[in-house]
Amino acid sequence: MLIILVVNRYRRAVNSPSRHWTTTTPTPTRARKKALGALVLAGSLALAACGSDDDKAATTTAAAATTAAAATTAAGSATTAAGSATTAGSESTAASAPDTTVPTTENSGPVELSLVAFSVPKAANEAIEAAFAETPQGAGTTWTESYGASGDQSRAVVAGLDADYVHFSLEGDVTRLVKEGLVADDWNAGPNKGIVSTSVVVIAVRPGNPKNITGWDDLIKDDIQIVTPNPGSSGSARWNILAAYGHVLANGGTEDDAKTYLTEFFEHTVALPGSGRDATTAFLAGTGDVLISYENEAIFARQSGSELDYVVPDQTLLIENPAAVLKDADPRATAFLDFVLSDAGQTEFVKKGFRSVGNSVTGVDVEGANDPADPFPTPAKLLTIAADFGGWSEAGDKFFNEDTGIVTKIQQDTGKTS
Repeated sequence: MLIILVVNRYRRAVNSPSRHWTTTTPTPTRARKKALGALVLAGSLALAACGSDDDKAATTTAAAATTAAAATTAAGSATTAAGSATTAGSESTAASAPDTTVPTTENSGPVELSLVAFSVPKAANEAIEAAFAETPQGAGTTWTESYGASGDQSRAVVAGLDADYVHFSLEGDVTRLVKEGLVADDWNAGPNKGIVSTSVVVIAVRPGNPKNITGWDDLIKDDIQIVTPNPGSSGSARWNILAAYGHVLANGGTEDDAKTYLTEFFEHTVALPGSGRDATTAFLAGTGDVLISYENEAIFARQSGSELDYVVPDQTLLIENPAAVLKDADPRATAFLDFVLSDAGQTEFVKKGFRSVGNSVTGVDVEGANDPADPFPTPAKLLTIAADFGGWSEAGDKFFNEDTGIVTKIQQDTGKTS
């Protein structure tokens, strides 16, 4: 008697017309799924050839394929997975350069892509996905999506969460995937250095600004209560904290002065939610007097009908969020990244309150901004990670090292670690 082991697998429903939502529960990598799929289909054909009526064993394969041609295709995908990953990786290199025109990549038919991102750009990403689907290159593209704290999302992809395209808060959350061999080494080699969205750190306040908050120094006065996400899990938080620290240096203060300020800042902090979006939710629910946030997050909250005001400090930090295509991604993901960097893609970011990369998009009224016709004022001093903090490699270790980081120690000393 011939005994054939049929292996169950999870498979994308390529022709699904609906949007699917995923959690950060790890799933098998694409290469493994392709290999398992080939085994399933081969097993199904073998059972059929032997006249087997074992419906239970064949159930998993029935929806996946009904012809020998489909089995051949799946098996070919499994045997060429490594070559496909190499090809996708090389294509992502070209995608890292900004392009002001809509891409002209040939459309290969219906494709489902998986996007994994930090929580803040959810609305913008969905708008860009919809705009992409209206182009010849994006027609037939459907999505699964997963959103959460940037660091948590990055670690989930390493653990097996399926992803074609990732959009994180911090560069380090992408380089983690590079170190694991999931993203090409030269993902940030283009003129935009891998950045797809930008914003600045702002201070959100209650409607009418009853505490009369005008800048960073007001946050450590009297009984002001601060909400900011936790830098242990949230990339948004790290931008916020460095903006607060950097404003002291921008005003001529020393590193010791900045540490003293940051200590008082944490002493006034009453909530450290896990992500930027969770911090906004807590503030809108009534926690605290001020919320340290992205400018786009404050604008989007107002677009959504929430009541808050926001202040762009004279000294603040340019937020630069990276994105990358994974090595084993479907080539359609590279076309999507190209579209994200085009004027059409950047315009969708601007509509949701983000500043376009390189300020390439202008003349767009932005609902929810303090001045919709002039939504993005230029701060008196705009700090950058590269120029003022030595880049994320240096800043990450100096401020957020889990043993020796300046911020880590201040959180421990003030008891504000969670």
